[in-house]
Amino acid sequence: METSKSKLNPGFFFLCLGVLVTLIASVTSFLNLVFETLNKKFPDVLNASYEYGYNTYQYENIRSALATLIIIFPIFILISHFWKKYSFGKMGSVDEVIRKWMIYLILFLSSIVVAVDLVVLVRYFVSGEITTRFLLKVLATLVTAGIVGIYYIFELNVKGLKSRAGTVFAIVGSILVVGGMIASFMVMGSPMQQRQLRLDDRRVQDLQSLQWQIISYWQQKEKIPTSLTDLKDPISSYMVPIDPEMEKGMVYEYRAIDADTFELCATFARPMPKGWQENSYYGGGVRPMMAEGDMAVSSSSMPYPSGGNDSWDHQAGRTCFERTIDPDVYPPFEKPVKY
Repeated sequence: METSKSKLNPGFFFLCLGVLVTLIASVTSFLNLVFETLNKKFPDVLNASYEYGYNTYQYENIRSALATLIIIFPIFILISHFWKKYSFGKMGSVDEVIRKWMIYLILFLSSIVVAVDLVVLVRYFVSGEITTRFLLKVLATLVTAGIVGIYYIFELNVKGLKSRAGTVFAIVGSILVVGGMIASFMVMGSPMQQRQLRLDDRRVQDLQSLQWQIISYWQQKEKIPTSLTDLKDPISSYMVPIDPEMEKGMVYEYRAIDADTFELCATFARPMPKGWQENSYYGGGVRPMMAEGDMAVSSSSMPYPSGGNDSWDHQAGRTCFERTIDPDVYPPFEKPVKY
């Protein structure tokens, strides 16, 4: 007859499952965060394009990794604390088996990561794709897999691992995670800066809309509008856009200079960002060492259209854009023939 000690403890089983799931989620999010931050800090010109402006999705992968890490990593630390506390107590034989299976699975996954990491390193070394960010990605992957592997190798011998050692590993892991978060904010900017960039992107889009409506107005009537209110059209339901911070007194300005020349003005919060950008708006995830090479080219060589371009380059503060309509490029519409 089975004793109670040989029975499965449901609580411990779900603790093991929780440790495994949150560990995988934490490691994946951390590597995602590091890789995407390095991609933005050290863009590879072979896989990037020189862009003007800001796109809302430009840092989406970093934001997603940050959000996941901020929530999941503390949960992993908490669950690991209770899992370790239970492991130091009296455990049944089934619980011991489950615990060892979980540790061996983690060690197996860590070994796979390290092996793949080294294979890809050699592959890119012989193809001449060695760059600063590539080496940093290799280092980040090896350090992460090494810390996880070393800790759970010690955990195989519970009696030989003092509780203080678990605290040391938790502190080291926390330092790495916090360091990755700080580095990502240094590259991405603070939440306030991100909001300002998004507001400026909205302003550029609004000015682009106004510009095309003015050109369309000129093509139809062979004159430019005297004011922006002339662009209102109840039939097409076009409404003149307003500055997203109108409650602060921000407005879009328009001035008709002559028959085919006009000026649009807006007040921007920050200078327009510009530089080499590798865009990965259609995907993400941990792609160890794939940021350089054929797969990266196929996903990054066609950049997602940004909110602005060089014709809307601006600094912080009030900026005006003068436009002259070229009738050869934008010829007037033909008038319908009356019978």
